[in-house]
Amino acid sequence: MTSPRCSGLRDWALVARRRSSADPSRYRATARDRLASAIPTSWRGILGEAVADPSFSTLAGFLEGERARVTVYPASELVFNAFVLTPPDSIRAVVLGQDPYHQPGQAQGLAFSVPNGVVAPPSLRNILRELPVTPIGHSLEPWARRGVLLLNAVLTVEQGRAGSHRRKGWEPFTDAVIQAVAASPRPIVFLLWGRDARAKRHLIEGGRHIVIEAGHPSPFSYSRYFRGHAGFVAANDDLVSQGQPPIDWSL
Repeated sequence: MTSPRCSGLRDWALVARRRSSADPSRYRATARDRLASAIPTSWRGILGEAVADPSFSTLAGFLEGERARVTVYPASELVFNAFVLTPPDSIRAVVLGQDPYHQPGQAQGLAFSVPNGVVAPPSLRNILRELPVTPIGHSLEPWARRGVLLLNAVLTVEQGRAGSHRRKGWEPFTDAVIQAVAASPRPIVFLLWGRDARAKRHLIEGGRHIVIEAGHPSPFSYSRYFRGHAGFVAANDDLVSQGQPPIDWSL
């Protein structure tokens, strides 16, 4: 015999499904609120318009549906990790990536980075080769804590499917992030590695910023377009020439 409590739960769930089907915007607004609540308070003021954009609501609904269906990286609590570790007023540089690594244990919400103890993917290994000082670890979290915003253009991905969350709503949001950072009166270093990253240059206004372009650090372009051009030393030279302290790129 079915208890009244179980019956009531089923009735409530049925009503909720009917409401979400009849009024998708209500479901998306709720999903949007949940996704937006994960953005650190320090960022909310400058990203208010991006969160209010309809594309963010569409993105939020898509993500909730995907997480109910497949494995999505990074974990929900790490999606905005770059923003947690690098508040707006601490930013000295931006490294722009594409989307998160898509294998278990890799994605930690920081472009190009994996946790120490996880095998470094080829692109990360090539980045480490270009550092002026041999690194002790390969997680890029120390950079994030020193003001290097490790920003992917797309902040989530389905397990095993690189690029699967492109054009789902992240790009308008991260474009707004780039524009907000570029509005800083202080000189900011922008490291644009690869064609996709270089295509974002138009979002960086003002001659005060230091924009360094190079090929992507993947094995396909490392030898020809990235090796010797990553920009770590050049960025610091430009910062010092503008009276700014150099960035500590050590790991």
